[in-house]
Amino acid sequence: MSPTYQSSLEPILNRVCGEYLEMPGLRLTLRQAQRLWGLDEQTCGQILNVLLQTGFLRQTYDGRFARLLDGPAPRGQLKIGAIETTLRRPPGAIAS
Repeated sequence: MSPTYQSSLEPILNRVCGEYLEMPGLRLTLRQAQRLWGLDEQTCGQILNVLLQTGFLRQTYDGRFARLLDGPAPRGQLKIGAIETTLRRPPGAIAS
C-alpha cells in the first residue's frame, strides 16, 4: 500500500473511531457507514476491516459493525500503531 494511500486513510480512520467512541451502542451496516461518512463501498469496507482486524470493532450476527467494547473508552484502547501496521500489510496478507 502506498504511503500516500495510507496517509489519506488516517483522517478517515480517526473520524470513524471518533464516531464510535462518541456514540456508545452505534451499530452500522456497511451501507449505513458509507452514507454516514460519505465513502465509497471499497474504502468503507477497507476501513471497517482494518478496525475489525485491530479489535476496535466487531461484526454482529446481523452483519452490523459495532465497537468491541461499548461504554466509555478506556485510555489507550485504540493502538494506532496496529492500525498503521495493518494498513501497510499487502492485501491478502495474514495478520500476525
